[in-house]
Amino acid sequence: MTGVHVCSLITGEPQTIPADGYHIVRFPFGGGESYDAHGMHQMLQPDGYQITNWRTDDRAGLIWPTVAGWGVLTGIVYWEDGSYSELRDRFERDPLGLSTGPDTTATDHRARTGGVQCFTKVHQMVVHPGTPIAFKVGHNSGSPQRIYLAEFKLAIHPAAHPTEEGA
Repeated sequence: MTGVHVCSLITGEPQTIPADGYHIVRFPFGGGESYDAHGMHQMLQPDGYQITNWRTDDRAGLIWPTVAGWGVLTGIVYWEDGSYSELRDRFERDPLGLSTGPDTTATDHRARTGGVQCFTKVHQMVVHPGTPIAFKVGHNSGSPQRIYLAEFKLAIHPAAHPTEEGA
């Protein structure tokens, strides 16, 4: 297989993030600035599940790799001003336990700074078809907080036989 497989998701619709751990950031399907020429973010999921409302279904935050290879992940999140002192984000393989079981990576905890709370992260790892990936966020407030912009991108450099070693 040749060529890079890309899925680039964006939402500018605010999402409320509960005060009980990490939560999957959800993304709309098609249109806008999103790009999914390889069908990695579809309402009809590869396991046959049909998403009917992206705003309420955590599966709307999954990217399903279409080929095995070296994945370059990017996450962007903008938080509204809120009652938190720490903001958190991570990437997670199979966050809903649909294939191999949850496996977190690239976890960051950040102290609140002055001004707008905008964060970008990049991580690289081996990805496989059948194992979805999500961008998850959290905070340490005792009440729900909101994000107002998020992006999640995956670029896969296909490999003949990628392994988990060094991932």
